[in-house]
This record gives sequence, C-alpha cells and structure tokens, in this order.
Amino acid sequence: MTRLVLALGTSAGGVGRHVRMLAEGLAARGHEVVVAGPRDTEEAFGFTGAGAEFAEVPIADRPSAADLRSIVRLRRAARGAGAVHAHGLRAGALASLALLGARRRPRLVVTLHNAVTAAGVVGVVYRVLERIVARRAGHVLVVSPDLGARMRALGARRVSSAVVPAPPLGAPERGPEQVRADLERLLPGAGADRPILLTVARLAQQKGLETLLDAAAGPYKGDPLFMIAGDGPLRPRLQARIDAERLPVILYGWARTPDLLQVAHAVIVPSRWEGQPLSVQESLRAGRPIIATRVGGIPGMVGDAGLLVPPEDPGALAREIGRLLGDPALAARLADAAARRGAGLAGEAEAVAAVLDAYGLPAGDGAA
Repeated sequence: MTRLVLALGTSAGGVGRHVRMLAEGLAARGHEVVVAGPRDTEEAFGFTGAGAEFAEVPIADRPSAADLRSIVRLRRAARGAGAVHAHGLRAGALASLALLGARRRPRLVVTLHNAVTAAGVVGVVYRVLERIVARRAGHVLVVSPDLGARMRALGARRVSSAVVPAPPLGAPERGPEQVRADLERLLPGAGADRPILLTVARLAQQKGLETLLDAAAGPYKGDPLFMIAGDGPLRPRLQARIDAERLPVILYGWARTPDLLQVAHAVIVPSRWEGQPLSVQESLRAGRPIIATRVGGIPGMVGDAGLLVPPEDPGALAREIGRLLGDPALAARLADAAARRGAGLAGEAEAVAAVLDAYGLPAGDGAA
C-alpha cells in the first residue's frame, strides 16, 4: 500500500468530481489516499465517502497571505507519501513549495485542467506559478495539446495527456415530453417540433455565451430554440440581453444532462477555451452532433463528430448552425460519428491506470 496525496483548490465542478473519482479508484486498489483541499470541497464531493482521508488545506483561486499556512499543511499531509498529485496551477505551485527540502521527497505530479487567461498583475503571477510547476513537477498531465506545448517550452521534464473521463451518462429521469413541457412553460410557443440547440455550461466568461447570443438571432430554418443549461455570475446580464433583443434563448438552469440530451437536435459549445469538457463527452455518448469552437482539447475529442469554428466568431458559428439545420443528412452523419467516438472514450479505469503510471506505480491492486 502506498500513501498518495491528492491536492486541489476551490472547486464546484469538474475538478472536484475528477479528484473524487481518482480517490475512489485508488483506494479500491488498496492505496492509502489523502485528499488535501478547502473544507467546502469535502462538503461538496464527499472524499471521505470515497474511501479517502481528508486534510483541510485552504487553497483559494488567488494568491493570499494564507498561502504560507497552506504550504505548511501540505508539507504535513505529504509526510510518508509516495506521490503527491496536485490538480490545478495554484495547488501545483503550493505543493512544489511544500516539498522543497523534504528528506524523502515524494514524486510530484500536477494535472493542469485550465489555461491561464488572466491579464494584468494576476496574469503575471500565474505565469510565475507556471514556471514553478514546469521546473519542480516530476510529471505534468495536461488536458489539451496547447497546455502541453506551453509546459514543454517552460522546461517541464515529462508531459503527457491527462485522462479526465465524464461519469457514465446514466438513464434519463424525465421523458422528452416532460422536458418539452417544461420549455413550453418557460417560453410559451416553444413548440413540440421546434429544434433544440443545447449548451451545457457555467454562465461565466470562459464559456463564450455572448458569442452564442450573437449567433442566436438567426434567422434559421425550423426556428430553433437555444437552451442554455447552467448557472453562474453572468446570468443577469445574459437574461437582460435575451429579453431586450427577444432572442430565442432559454436560460434553463442546472438540470440532468441525460434528460436534456433527449430533446437536443445538436449541442453547441461556444467556449473561449476548454480542456476535456464533460458536456462534450456526454454529447458524444448520447450520439448528438456538436458545433464547437476550435480551442484547447475540443478538436481531438470531437474529431469527425462535429463542426468546428473559431472562438468569438458569431458569423462562423451562425453559418455552421444554419448548415446543420438545413442538411438532415449531415446531421445524421455527425450523430453516427458522435456515437462511435462516444463508445470509444476512456473511462474511470483508464484514468486511474494513467495516474498510477504517472506515480511510477503498477496499475494493479495495491502497491509495495
């Protein structure tokens, strides 16, 4: 049995779910797993319920005076560990500093789940953290080729692709007619035959939803309805624009993706940047055509199952939406390709095997 420490910062979504999945898989293989992170991540994801210990370490989104205390706590949690696996740039940099001077330095693995998009002073700080991670980590795992190229340019010794699978899609809990009835309640006139173009995203700057609203004005064949499932800080601003311009867009809020995919004619991903988005994996597994921006890890995931456009280009997005809606044969080909790619996506077993390889441990049960 090997002691393994998984560190993460503040998370309300994909990173926390990924760490819980790894914790459960590693514990099931006989390893002693400790998850180190903010208290609210344990409350949100239940790492102890997955068989791990939890060590409270406050790792916030931005540098603060509390970082010194976090470094001390990470150093304490890492004692006796065979590997420390930090998720995110902040957690990776703090773990790097925590392990300085350790007598038995565990192997440091860092997974980068997001690109650095901040500008100004914050951007400068994050670029310093990138250099620390590139030079101190024994192995850097990245969710997209552009992140890998950047880490190599900064001097990272070993870089490889991260495996970040979506959970199994699961069966719908509501039928398509119930979802349609809900849409009709939110927007009278939604209609049973109206094409639904689904976007699953947090309502935040990275997701490029302003570009989606630009493209939503149409006109399009079939008068489609744009359905955005998610919530976040941009909701008031987006809703105000939808109302002012009378756009055919519903801000639906969070809902179970399998329910929504039943009624989706296609899935739209207008993001400014993405790694390996869970919504794209879910769409592939459901066999839905995808129109997405050509950024980060999306092209490698989508392949021949979607239409790719430049980010922040509403004209290109509108053209591809119109093309898909006007060509049923194209939509059918993309749906078939999506189902094939979805069936071949890596799962949780492959993700756990990949991190054990990064730790230098065998993929079987237990480890000496």
